[in-house]
Amino acid sequence: MKNKFFPIIIIGAPRSGTNMLRDIISSQPGFGTWPCDEINYTWRYGNSGFPDDELTPGKITPKIEKYTRKQFSNIARKYKVDYVVEKTCANCLRLEYVDALFPDALYVNIVRDGRDAASSALKRWEAPLDIPYLLKKVRFVPPGDLPFYAARYLKTHAHRLFFSKEKSLSIWGPKFAGYEDIVKTKSIIEVCGIQWLRCVEKSREVFEKRIAPRRCFQLKYENFVLHPVKQAAGMFDYFKLPYDKSILKAECKNVWPGSVGKWKKDLSPQQQELLSNLLKADPSGFRA
Repeated sequence: MKNKFFPIIIIGAPRSGTNMLRDIISSQPGFGTWPCDEINYTWRYGNSGFPDDELTPGKITPKIEKYTRKQFSNIARKYKVDYVVEKTCANCLRLEYVDALFPDALYVNIVRDGRDAASSALKRWEAPLDIPYLLKKVRFVPPGDLPFYAARYLKTHAHRLFFSKEKSLSIWGPKFAGYEDIVKTKSIIEVCGIQWLRCVEKSREVFEKRIAPRRCFQLKYENFVLHPVKQAAGMFDYFKLPYDKSILKAECKNVWPGSVGKWKKDLSPQQQELLSNLLKADPSGFRA
């Protein structure tokens, strides 16, 4: 084993249950994670000024590799765990980059119906600045990148307050290539749909072409929320990972299937039509 820890990386588009899944996995003895929901700043170390999240293996330098591995090693050491669980949604767009850094990683790929995911993401695009949430993440920003990210946050929220007709952020979530032009020309619900499509399609392509099936467990969100214990146990068994079933059952009590199909209630008829036309070829995004 190249690492002194076992990396378990969750891949999923925004609002696809990645936080829920990470919390369930990391609740097990011997499993640990970061005390914040994402570490995109860590993954972008050395590439903070790159215009989007679609980083390729060619962007990795020895310094970047050393830094990124150290962050995982720090979690393993701090929490005295063997398995380090991580989820950052933007990794959907740079899965080859991630796998080049951690060629021995195990992946859990969770996919949710794009209409529900986009409908849920829409609320985040329109949300005000959450200072407590931001402070949890800022601890993991590389010190040299703080001025860059501070300026970007100000710009993003200034857009929502003063320039956006829909009162939305200039960007939220994974930054796919060309997102700035899309945001300028499309409605926010369409942007959410395109963001979901890019995340699902780019990660699917890498899983199919590069990553051995034994290293990836495919999980459908709708199946997971209906049968969380069975689905999670299936994941642990698939990878031959140790787990405590009583802890698993306790953690899964909070899993709720009520969000399945909510896009039909939460979106206006016009938004539904725009999104359905965009995703009509494959709205579930899931392939067994």
